[in-house]
Amino acid sequence: MTSSLPQHSSSSTTTTTTTNNNNNTNPPSSILIVGSGLFGLSTAYALTRRREFINTSITVIDRSDPSSQSTFPSPDAASIDTSRIVRADYADHAYAALCDEAQLIWRQQDKPTDLGAQGRYHETGLLVVGDATSSAPVADPPVEGGASESSHKKLTGMDYARKSWENVSSLASRDPMLAERIRELPNADAICEVLGTGGNSGAWGYINYNSGWTDAGASMAWLYEQVRQTGRVNFIAGTVESLEHDDTGVTGVRLQDQRVLTADLVMVAAGAWTGSFVDLDGQAVATGQVLGYLNITEEEQEILGKMPVILNLSSGLFIIPPTNRVLKVARHAYGYTNPRTVHFPPLPVSPTATSNCLVSIPRTSLHDPDLVIPAEGEADLRAALREMTPLPGLVDRPFSKTRLCWYSDTRTADFLIDYHPHWKNLFVATGDSGHAFKFLPVIGDKIVDCIQRNCPPEFKEKWAWKEGEGAKALFTEDGSRGGKPGLILEEELLKSLSV
Repeated sequence: MTSSLPQHSSSSTTTTTTTNNNNNTNPPSSILIVGSGLFGLSTAYALTRRREFINTSITVIDRSDPSSQSTFPSPDAASIDTSRIVRADYADHAYAALCDEAQLIWRQQDKPTDLGAQGRYHETGLLVVGDATSSAPVADPPVEGGASESSHKKLTGMDYARKSWENVSSLASRDPMLAERIRELPNADAICEVLGTGGNSGAWGYINYNSGWTDAGASMAWLYEQVRQTGRVNFIAGTVESLEHDDTGVTGVRLQDQRVLTADLVMVAAGAWTGSFVDLDGQAVATGQVLGYLNITEEEQEILGKMPVILNLSSGLFIIPPTNRVLKVARHAYGYTNPRTVHFPPLPVSPTATSNCLVSIPRTSLHDPDLVIPAEGEADLRAALREMTPLPGLVDRPFSKTRLCWYSDTRTADFLIDYHPHWKNLFVATGDSGHAFKFLPVIGDKIVDCIQRNCPPEFKEKWAWKEGEGAKALFTEDGSRGGKPGLILEEELLKSLSV
C-alpha cells in the first residue's frame, strides 16, 4: 500500500523565524513529537519523506496506545470525530489558498489508498451565511485564568462571509467548472431553497459546491497507516508529565511512570493540552466547544442526507449532512475555558521566569464519563436544529451523545508553529483554533518547512511565536465565532443544575 500524498523536498534551509537559541540548521539526529493528533502525526509523516531527515530517528509519544485501533489516537482528541468541514471558504486569503492546495489531494479517490477514497471525503457543498444584524458579543469582566474581553476589533459574521465569498470566487476563477459551482444567495428565500430542509438561516450567503466534509476518524486512521508503513516512526504509549530541561534547553520528556525520553529536538503538538506542558505566554488557550449527535430515521436520513453543510458565521452554528442515521450539530464559538491549578507546572516562558500554574486544561468524558455539555450550549444547538433542520419531532429529540471538543485557540485563529525563542531544542505546533483538520494533506509539510526555518512567507508572521501576549486577555476574534466570550466551564455546568 502506498500513499497518495505528493513527495516534498525542501530546497532551502533559510531562516524565516526569529529565534534566540535555535540557529543550528543541521537536521537533528533524533526528534521526539509529543502528541499524535493532526499536527503531530502529519509532521511525523512529512519527516519520513524528506531526504534531509533520512538519518533522523523519529518518535511519537501519546497517551493512547497505537496498537489499539479503539483508543489510538485518543478518542477525546480534537482530530477524532465523525466529521470535519473541508472548506477553502476563509476571510483570510492565505488559509483559503492553503485549503485549495489541500483539496487537490482530498479529491483524489481513484484508488482505495487515496486519502479521499472509501468515504473519507464528501464534496456535498458548503452553505455559508451571515446574519444581517450581528455585532461583537460583550464579554463578562475578566476572570483570572479564563477568557476575557479583548481590545482586538472583531469582524462580524457577515464581514467574514463576504470576504470568504470574494476569496473562493477568486480561487475558482481559474477554472470555469469550479467557478460555476459557487453561487451567491442574496436573500433568505434563496438560502432556504438551497438548504432543502424546509429551514433557513442568515440574511445573505452563498453556496460553494467545491467544499464539503471529511470523516475525521477514518482520515486519521488512514494517516496513521501511512506513517506505520514507512517503518521509520517509533510510537510510544505513555502520558507525559513534564518536559525535561537543563539551564538553557529542553532535553526530553518525563512520563507519569517516571520513564525519561530524550531527543535532540522536542516538538510539542498536544493540541489543547499543549499549555499543560509549555507556558504559551498568553498566545493560546484551551477552549471547549459543544457538539451534539441525534439518531434519526431512514426517512429523515433521506431528506437531510441531501443537504449541504451549513455554517452560520454570525452564530457559529453548523450542521453537517448525516451519515448512518446520525446527525451532528455543533457550535464554533468562543467556547468555555477550564482554568485549573496544575500539579506539574508547565515549562516557564524562559529559564529565568516563574511557571504559571493556572492553566485552562481540557475536561472530557474520557476521564469524566458523566460529563454533559452546559445547558447554555445545548440551547444553542437546539436553536440550530429549529432553524436549519425543522423536521417534525427532531428539534426536541434527546441527543444520543454530546461532547466538548477542545480547541487550542489563538487571538487571530492563526496557528502557532515555531521554535521557542528562549528554550533551545524546543519546537511548538499548536493553536489549531478549531479549523486545522482540513489541512491534513499539506500541514505536515508546512510544519517541517518551519522546522527547517523555511516557513511559507504568507504564514511567517501568522505562525510565529509572539512575545508579550501574556498580559492580554485571550479569545479568538476572527469573525467566525458565535456564543458569548468569557464563559467558564465549571460555572456554566453549575448553572445547568438549576435549569
